[in-house]
Amino acid sequence: MTEGAGIGTGELPDALTAAEAGMWQAFRNGSVYDLSCGDAVVDDPHGGHPWGPERTVRARIVAWLLLDGPPALAGRVSALKLAGVRITGTLDLSGGTVRPYAELRGCRFDEEVLLPEARFTTLRMLDCAVPRLEAARVHTEGDLHLARCRFQNGVRLTDAHIGTDLMLNQAVVHRDRSGRSISADGMAVAQDLQAEMLQSHGELRLRGAKVGVSLSLRGATLDNPYSRYALNAPQLTVERTLYLTPAGVGSPLLSGTTPARGTRIQRFECRGGIRLDDGRFGDAVDLERARFTLTDDQELSLRRVHASELRFLGDRPQRGKVVLSGARIVSLVDRAASWPGPGNLHMSGFVYENLVPRGPFPLTGRLDWVAAATAEYAPEPYERLAAVLRAAGEDEDAREVLLAKQRHRRETLPPAAKVWGYVQDWTVAYGYRPGRAAVWMAVLWAAGTLAFAHAGHPPVSRDSHPYWSPALFTLDLLLPVIDLGQAGQWQLCGGWQWLAAVMILLGWILATTVAAGATRLLRRS
Repeated sequence: MTEGAGIGTGELPDALTAAEAGMWQAFRNGSVYDLSCGDAVVDDPHGGHPWGPERTVRARIVAWLLLDGPPALAGRVSALKLAGVRITGTLDLSGGTVRPYAELRGCRFDEEVLLPEARFTTLRMLDCAVPRLEAARVHTEGDLHLARCRFQNGVRLTDAHIGTDLMLNQAVVHRDRSGRSISADGMAVAQDLQAEMLQSHGELRLRGAKVGVSLSLRGATLDNPYSRYALNAPQLTVERTLYLTPAGVGSPLLSGTTPARGTRIQRFECRGGIRLDDGRFGDAVDLERARFTLTDDQELSLRRVHASELRFLGDRPQRGKVVLSGARIVSLVDRAASWPGPGNLHMSGFVYENLVPRGPFPLTGRLDWVAAATAEYAPEPYERLAAVLRAAGEDEDAREVLLAKQRHRRETLPPAAKVWGYVQDWTVAYGYRPGRAAVWMAVLWAAGTLAFAHAGHPPVSRDSHPYWSPALFTLDLLLPVIDLGQAGQWQLCGGWQWLAAVMILLGWILATTVAAGATRLLRRS
């Protein structure tokens, strides 16, 4: 009888080894076929202990069972459930339709697994050692589980369609020839994508991927010293939340949840750039306690991201840039210690509607935050912060922000305009502190009244002139538009004429700056 004969008829093929015959019987019975010996060191699929013929099956027999296996025994459902099995040769299910349930635990593959364009109900590979998984355009009606597996030459899930969940928890994935650990451009996951405590050595690529619920990278370590990005996911769509947060360690019940206070945790760490440009996140992008290790030319890039909430609560990156240009966020939850310093933050066109600081974040800190993002003067960050503060009822703080904007702008002006800016600042603070004008006017009025009380003041006309009043005379000089009938009625000589000219000039300066400030206030309202 030839190899494989009887596979689809229920007869036991005579070309099978003893291990394969046992697998064949377990498949028909739907039971677990476990070849583990009970020694944790020997049974470790990632260890170096050799597995002999007694626990070895050929990949082609596995493929025959999955694609055209024998019928189930009466009253049973056929399924391939392997544990502690070594699979030799290339497991090639390309383009096939696998109807039986398939679960492999603690198995060791000698060569790559090929699943491009294959169709499964559910496929679970748990704690397996796999040289490479090639699964472009694979389609599952249920889950695809790859938890705790180790892939030495990467995983390809480009344009894959996962009917429910994709699980990569605690997987270890090394880069392929192109430098990518996981290539999943265009992948669609109907529910959750969980990759908690994933170890990715290379570029994790999710360009244009879609996740129906949440994407969790809690406690993951992304390490890519070979190229620019450790996580390259432009145009990523997540209907709910992207978690780049800590994971609880020690209990499987903590998976998919935020660990409670007191739980031993493993932080999310990224050594390499992150690119989430043009992403859409229905609920939030959560960076609670995340750590980023960047080089000077790498970025945490959130350009044009849309999200209901951005929780920017990670550790401050010591190098590299944080880019929020064009992003649109409803609520920005942040802390002062999370933002990078001057020159490493870019927020041009960044729109947010609410500020929810965690911990102390005084207005001076907010102004430093905006200044860090505007090494070269740009008005938008100041105006956005002022609008948000005003909407929250913090009108005084909003005025301080707009005043800081004018002061920053002043440093970009030519010398003459800069001098005029200083005058406006000293007098009425660019109109944002109008009370200063009254103070200056009162000081000048008092000083002028005391000075002109000692001035010689012969009348212009001896026949008709008003009563001399130093106070009214000074006020008439200071008010450039109003005529109180004093300034033109008396003759001053010498230095008193110069003093009168100075009073007139100061009055015009005050009036001009007050008018400029009033115009600014009217435009703002």
